[in-house]
Amino acid sequence: MNFLQGLSRPLRLAGVVLIGVALVAVVIGGITALNGDGDNGQTAAPSPTATDGTTAPTETTGATPTEPTPPSPVPPTSETPPPGQPTDTATPGGPGGTATQPGGTTGAPGAGDGGAAADQTAAKWVPVRVYNNSTIHGLAARAANELRANGWNVVEVGNYPQGIIPTTTVYYTPGTDEETAARSLATAFGMKVEPRFDGIQDASPGVIVIVTNDYKGSQVKGS
Repeated sequence: MNFLQGLSRPLRLAGVVLIGVALVAVVIGGITALNGDGDNGQTAAPSPTATDGTTAPTETTGATPTEPTPPSPVPPTSETPPPGQPTDTATPGGPGGTATQPGGTTGAPGAGDGGAAADQTAAKWVPVRVYNNSTIHGLAARAANELRANGWNVVEVGNYPQGIIPTTTVYYTPGTDEETAARSLATAFGMKVEPRFDGIQDASPGVIVIVTNDYKGSQVKGS
């Protein structure tokens, strides 16, 4: 301090600043030295060099290997059953499935036949008109009585003299209930079935039966 007192005031200030800077440098140097000693213990050894000039892979110390995280199991849903469990979908024809009839019709056995028979039975309410086109007197009346005995609704009996019908035939108006009735009646009595032709197109509504010499009566057993 005596040395500083012998200097001028500006020089004294400069000297104090230099001393302060020196102290700060000493402190920083000491801290750096301490940190350097700690890092030397964690520094990996120099990478060994292969004799052929190829540098061997280095190992990083202090790194913790990352283990793969297993995927979370997805709980089974109602739509995707677990492996080995039976599904709710029934196989056609198997237990719990819907019975399939030959021909691809699905439903209870015999439903198709029963429906057709029911339609034919219900069709008997359709009016039936019987006309004779044969050389046999009273053939239309005989046929009408047999139709009535089988439940058919015969409303008219007469002759058809406008032409020659080659075979006993049942006629109907397409697109009406007459078609179902005509086909059922033709099956029961062994007759031909056709749509109405021009000569009877405008006749009264109902199935028209024109009997000829080949009329044989009902083909149903027991009739």
